[in-house]
Amino acid sequence: MLILTKSIMAMMIGFISAVLLGLILLPILRKLHANQTISKWLAREHKAKQGTPTMGGLIFIIPSVLVMMILVFTGKAEFNYTLGIILFTFIGYFLIGFIDDFLIIKRHNNKGLTKTQKFTMQVIVAIIFFYLFMKGENEPLLWIHFLHFKMNIGWLYGVFILFVLVASSNAVNLTDGLDGLAGGLSVIAFLTFGIISWNTDWLLGYADISIFAFLLTGSLLGFLIFNTNKAKVFMGDTGSLCLGATLGAYAIMTRHELLLIVIGIVFVIETLSCMIQIFVFKLTGKRVFPMTPIHHSFEKKGMKEADIVKMFWTIGLVASMLALVYGVWL
Repeated sequence: MLILTKSIMAMMIGFISAVLLGLILLPILRKLHANQTISKWLAREHKAKQGTPTMGGLIFIIPSVLVMMILVFTGKAEFNYTLGIILFTFIGYFLIGFIDDFLIIKRHNNKGLTKTQKFTMQVIVAIIFFYLFMKGENEPLLWIHFLHFKMNIGWLYGVFILFVLVASSNAVNLTDGLDGLAGGLSVIAFLTFGIISWNTDWLLGYADISIFAFLLTGSLLGFLIFNTNKAKVFMGDTGSLCLGATLGAYAIMTRHELLLIVIGIVFVIETLSCMIQIFVFKLTGKRVFPMTPIHHSFEKKGMKEADIVKMFWTIGLVASMLALVYGVWL
């Protein structure tokens, strides 16, 4: 019951802190002309968004880290190895996204880090994550809880971790294309992993990573005040990369890596649509979808942006409720 009380309090503090920071940070970003450059392929659909500030991920990143540190220093939470790994992932991928956004703003185009540079940096953080994970005396197990199945896959688990972190960070990044879409889905996903974390009492620091998940959920809700249609700020790579990677980190630490596919089903669909589009186009020269990620296909078909976001939020919520039945009850 104490974990629940702390988690609710953390969510409330995260929300209030993010809203207050947003009110302060938004005018600063506008003054600095930290504007998002709209893709030429969406010139008609997103014309009104030209000049909207980016790097809004700071609105939920700064409160989440600072408030968690305050909770630790005041004895309301404990800094432990598990929480340290989660925070390392969160901050590590945030820095990658921040550098990318900074370069885009500085150059006044959509050319930040190259794909090779970004991928290399993501892999480096993932390798450090694996090193820290194994130093914490964690076993390289592929674990399917429902079937009570465990398999030690040795060094292949390192490759698996690398894939989970890089794929999840890029999946959220691809989904961040409509007002409130990635932010809302992330609220649902972190809320789900917060509840799942409650149930992992075998894990060192399970209560503390649960509190951080709820704190981040509250901060994201505060961010959505400024990010839902019509968005006053975009989260940018600053926010999307760290959200995706941190979801992957929660899945790995709670040993629910496969459940991440269900919780993040919309992220998976968005990523698959891009992969299918590229594969088929290279093979046949034809496009399967009008535009990818797939949320843009719905736009091209005339569906309103707000309706697309609500549809995807609903899919994410239903999938996460099913995941909770599996991850907590069964």
